[in-house]
Amino acid sequence: MQNRLVALLREKSYRRMKVVLASGRESDFYVDARQTTLHAEGSWIIGSLICDRLLPEVEGAGGLTMGADPIASAVATVSWYRQRPIHAFIVRKEPKAHGTQAWVEGRSNLGPGAPVAIVEDTTTTGGSLLKAIDRAQLDGLRVVQCFTVVDREEGAAEALAARGYTLEALVRRRDLEAA
Repeated sequence: MQNRLVALLREKSYRRMKVVLASGRESDFYVDARQTTLHAEGSWIIGSLICDRLLPEVEGAGGLTMGADPIASAVATVSWYRQRPIHAFIVRKEPKAHGTQAWVEGRSNLGPGAPVAIVEDTTTTGGSLLKAIDRAQLDGLRVVQCFTVVDREEGAAEALAARGYTLEALVRRRDLEAA
């Protein structure tokens, strides 16, 4: 499955081109992992690989919208199929403007202090993961794992480590460039 994920990412998501990233950094390559996370086979593989690595206590998976949304859904679907339900949740970038004004959607499926995994499609500096961690914790969840589909290997693992978390990457930049 790992090799197939690398092949799908190379085919659908990886491009050699000049871009400015969400972190503000310039890069000579771009990974639009959503093209793979939203692909039927890619979704199944990603959900399966993350489910394979989840700690036994994890009850939920989610992260900052939009990148995390299809990943969290894939984990929830695969986990149900495997008869170990992991509920998906979504962390908003801004609170909902009406109704409950919630920051975290899907929260009612997870009890107070529920252990969760934060997921992301592509990481550079780790900023989005750290925002999702902070918001999930403020909402009463306990973050015990962090995953990214693609680690660009530009500081995210170190930023998370400085806060006491380990970044688990399904694929690294070197994997994409070596393929």
